[in-house]
Amino acid sequence: MKGIFFIAGEADTQKSILSARAVEMLREEGKDAVYFKPVGDEASALFSLSEAKHMIVEGQKDTLVETVIESYKRLEKEHEFVVVDGTNLRTRDKVIEFRLNAILASALCLPVALVMCEGADTLESSDFTTRILAQKFIKVLGMLTDVQDLDFVLHEAISYEGKTISPKLFEFSLVDKAKSNIQRIVLPEGESERILRAAEIIHRRGIARLIILGKRSLVEEKAVSLNISLEGIDIIDPETSEKFEEYATSFYELRKAKGVTEEQARETMKDSAYFGTMMVYKDDADGMVSGAEHTTAHTIRPALQFIKTKPTASMVSGAFIMCFNGQLYVFADCAVTPNPTPEQLSEIAITTAETARIFGLDPKVAFLSYGTGDSGKGPSVDLVKTAVALTKEKAPELVLDGPIQFDAAIDPSVAKTKLPNSLVAGQANVFIFPDLNTGNCCYKAVQRANDDCLAVGPILQGLKKPVNDLSRGCTVPDIINTVAFTALFAQNK
Repeated sequence: MKGIFFIAGEADTQKSILSARAVEMLREEGKDAVYFKPVGDEASALFSLSEAKHMIVEGQKDTLVETVIESYKRLEKEHEFVVVDGTNLRTRDKVIEFRLNAILASALCLPVALVMCEGADTLESSDFTTRILAQKFIKVLGMLTDVQDLDFVLHEAISYEGKTISPKLFEFSLVDKAKSNIQRIVLPEGESERILRAAEIIHRRGIARLIILGKRSLVEEKAVSLNISLEGIDIIDPETSEKFEEYATSFYELRKAKGVTEEQARETMKDSAYFGTMMVYKDDADGMVSGAEHTTAHTIRPALQFIKTKPTASMVSGAFIMCFNGQLYVFADCAVTPNPTPEQLSEIAITTAETARIFGLDPKVAFLSYGTGDSGKGPSVDLVKTAVALTKEKAPELVLDGPIQFDAAIDPSVAKTKLPNSLVAGQANVFIFPDLNTGNCCYKAVQRANDDCLAVGPILQGLKKPVNDLSRGCTVPDIINTVAFTALFAQNK
């Protein structure tokens, strides 16, 4: 699938004429091309310019972008090539319009045809505009002033292989994959406002079949007070469920060797986190998401007690999918293991590489340290070196390197100086941190320092069935994303 976004660099250009002509030329060459106008005052536009501006002012920019992406993706499935026509910069708010076009092109990860007016200062103006677009990781295929330039730009667009991904496009992809094979996801914190708000959206968008745990009267009363519809969503009260006795008996059988009595098992199964985990264990649900109100320990403990780890894993670790600078990365362990041994660090790397593959990445694994190659000395560097050696033995097919510093792992220019012959340096997409302190601090620092960074997780790796944890500071979008990737892992279990 191919596409191009026509952006005006100044007012009174021939942009709309050129974009319409682009569709004609592509069709003349036998391509199934379609015209798409996200924002404008034309009748064909998805949003009028005034609607778009109002949404931005009212803090609904995300909704605007998400709707544009959904519409574009529908066209992408139906046609061979999509020509996107930006706004014409004919209002007094030209800067806002240009910024809006840049936001949409960046979100769609489309290359751009920059359209300028004829004139002596055109080259200087286009150079300035191109630099602004580049800051949003937008590839400018060419600068146009008339139809004669169009053939070259379209040729470039047809052959263009984009490698960037925006946070919004990643979220769309995540949800789209979840919707392709609906999974049953249990949410044990049914009286949480954020959970209920997220549940309504998840159900409406068809992301998963949800099961909410809690006392039905309290859950429904809370939903009514928040003006939330739970129609079509299963609500189960653990204590009155027809499965309660079966679950309590199963828990007793699983844990009696650890000293659990039948009465303790019954009492434990009243806990929604335990009940939800048992639903996953019994295949009455495909996955569970908890942690908006519960601690991480409260979420993980029942999973470790009876879902347990995969045959290939001896531990649970926590990874984050990080989308920034137009790229997708995986950071681990940022959530579970405080001070991993070399053996554990090696296992974390192998498991995280598997996670990367589920999200469509070809893993290139960097074992991080405060030195690159032999430049660092000390026990922590030795630990990383041992982990690297172990991983090469256990997973010889895995592309990896370390010890390596973060800058050398992610920046090609630094990599040329510090580790020029490495297959990982400068192009790593899986980052393995030497300990939890470093990993957690780094993921939060990257997330907060970059306005366009999306952090999705933690993803609990190593369990036989997907149970995932939320931060108690999570937002509604965080919950939606976590349910989506839990469904994705359930599809791949």
